[in-house]
Amino acid sequence: MIECRHIPTAPNTGTYRMDNEYNVDLEAILRTVRTADVLVFRFITVPQRLLIDNRTSDVDAPLVKLVPKAASAEERFKSLKVLRPRFKLPEKISAIWWPRYMNTMRESGLADEITRRIAEAGFPAAARECEEVLDELIRMERAEVAKAIGGDGYRTLWPARSR
Repeated sequence: MIECRHIPTAPNTGTYRMDNEYNVDLEAILRTVRTADVLVFRFITVPQRLLIDNRTSDVDAPLVKLVPKAASAEERFKSLKVLRPRFKLPEKISAIWWPRYMNTMRESGLADEITRRIAEAGFPAAARECEEVLDELIRMERAEVAKAIGGDGYRTLWPARSR
């Protein structure tokens, strides 16, 4: 897993300061996106995970899919086998924690890099599906934030002020 640390931002350190206090080593994440066969992103505002399987065959395109949280690594590998039965299980699944908003994925260039890698595999429909999944993540996050603001499924720490 790529570590995200709560440390001050220093110039020219390779850390990328974004929308909260956690620094993300964006270059390490980009390297993983460019090279990993299978990776999964975990988010702070959306319970689903973004599963990316870059492996291809003559008939199988790369897979980009929102999947439920797995209880264990073993469960994730089993679910991958169900989703991709024609492929052997990978040696590893790289896990990336993204402690940012989804828009920051776009603004940082990370979403473009994910889509570029999918597109380079030669399956244009898979690249379009990738874009749709990333757009869905943004919609899901906005809905979750709206629920939090409206108190739907959330409790506040402080009582509402009386008017």
